[in-house]
Amino acid sequence: MRDAPAGNSGTVDPRTRRLLEGPIVPTLLKLAAPQLVLLLVQSSIGLIEAYWVGKLGTDAQAGVALVFPALMLMQMMSAGAMGGGISSAIARAIGAQRAADANALVIHALIIAAALGITFGVIMLTAGRALYTLMGGHGATLAAALTYSNLLFAGIVLLWIFNALASVLRGTGNLALPAMVATAGAVLVIPLSPLLIFGWGPFPQWGVAGGAAAVLLYYAGAIPFLAHAIWSGRNVVRPALRTTRIRWALLYEILRVGLVAAAITVTTNLTVALTTGIVGRAGSQAIAGYGIGSRLEYLLIPVAFSMGAPLVAMVGTCIGAGKLARAQRAAWLGAAIAGTVAELIGVAAALYPAGWMTLFSADPVVIASGSQYLRIVGPFYGFFGAGMVLYFSSQGAGRMIWPLVAGLSRLTVAGAGGWLAYYWTQELPAVFAMLGLALAVFGTLIAGAVALGAWKSSPSAPARAA
Repeated sequence: MRDAPAGNSGTVDPRTRRLLEGPIVPTLLKLAAPQLVLLLVQSSIGLIEAYWVGKLGTDAQAGVALVFPALMLMQMMSAGAMGGGISSAIARAIGAQRAADANALVIHALIIAAALGITFGVIMLTAGRALYTLMGGHGATLAAALTYSNLLFAGIVLLWIFNALASVLRGTGNLALPAMVATAGAVLVIPLSPLLIFGWGPFPQWGVAGGAAAVLLYYAGAIPFLAHAIWSGRNVVRPALRTTRIRWALLYEILRVGLVAAAITVTTNLTVALTTGIVGRAGSQAIAGYGIGSRLEYLLIPVAFSMGAPLVAMVGTCIGAGKLARAQRAAWLGAAIAGTVAELIGVAAALYPAGWMTLFSADPVVIASGSQYLRIVGPFYGFFGAGMVLYFSSQGAGRMIWPLVAGLSRLTVAGAGGWLAYYWTQELPAVFAMLGLALAVFGTLIAGAVALGAWKSSPSAPARAA
C-alpha cells in the first residue's frame, strides 16, 4: 500500500498536481523565473566581487581567477549535482506517494551536505597551494589566491547547507522561496564586499580576503530562513529531526544520482582548471583574460539551472507517478528554451566581446585574451545550454550514465585536445577552438542518449528498509 503524498493525507498537494498535470511550458517558465533570480543573484555576488577585486590590481584579479573554478565547483556540486540528487529523490518519493520517505530524505540530505562541505573544506585548505601552483599561479598571484581561498574554504560548509535546504524546497516544486531569501540576503551582503575589501569606518581592510568573508556572510545569513520554511509545517515535506531513523537506502537514493552528477560537475570544472593551466603558459594577463571570459560561460549555468531545477522536480515527480512520456516532453521543451537563450548570449558575446571584458579590466592584454575566447567559443554556447538542461532532467529521471559519458568526453576533447593544440601551435585561439568543439560533443551526446531511450527503465522508488 502506498503512503499518502508528503504533507497531505489522501490528497495531492497543489504543487505536486501542477507538476503532474499542468501545461508544461507555462509551468516550467513560472517555476524557472524565481530560480533564475536566485542564481543570477548568487552569480552577481561573485561578479561584483570580481569588479572590486580588480581595483586591487592584476595580481589580485588573477589570484581570485585561480580560485574561481574551485568555488564554482562547490556551487555546482552542492546545488546542481548533489542538490539535484536531493531534489530528484524527494520529487520521485512525492510522485510515488511515499510521504514518510520524502520527509526522512530531508534529514538524510543535510547529513550528506554537512559531510561533503567539511570534507571539501579540509581538502582545499590542505592542497590549495599545490593546486593553484599547478594552474600557473606564482608570486603575488599565488599569495592572493591562497589568502582568498583559505578563508572561503574554511567556511564552505555554509554553502553546502544552504544549497541542500534550497534543493529540498525545489524537489517539492517550491522554487520561489529560495529565490526570495537569496535576493534579500544579497541586498544586505553585497555592499559588504567593498567595505571589507578596502575598509571604511569600523570595517577592517582585508583586501581579497574581504570578498571571501562577504560570500560566507551571505550564506550564513540565509540558512536560518530556509530551515524555518521547511520545518514550519506549511510545505509538502514535514521532516522530524528527532524521530527520523537513518536508512542507508535513503542515503543511497540521493547519492546514486548526486555522486554521478558530482563526477560530471568535476569534469566541467576540471575542464576549466586544465584550460587555465594551459593558458597560464602565456602569462598572468592571459590567465586573467581567460578567467574573465570564461565567467560568462559560468553564467550560462544559471540560465540552464533555472530551467533544469524545475525539470528535476517535474521529471522526477512524473517518473515517480509513471508518466514517462510527459517527463520526456518536458525535458525536450526545456532544453529547446535554454539552448536558444544560451546561443543568443554566446553569439552576442562573440560579436561584442569588449562589452563584457571591459566590465572587469582595463588592461589591453587581458581584454584581448578574453575577447579571443568569447569570439571562438561563444557560438557553441547553445550546445552547452541544451546539454545542461538534459543533464538536470536526467537527474530527475534517475539516469545519469550518459550525462557522465558526455562530461568525460568534453573533458577529453578540451583537456587533451587543448593541450595538443597549444603544443603544436603555441597559439591560444587553437586552444579555444577545442573548447568550442568540446561543448558541441557534450550537448550532442546527452541529446542523442535521451532520444534513443536512456530513460525507459527509470526507477521510481528506493529500496525499502528491511
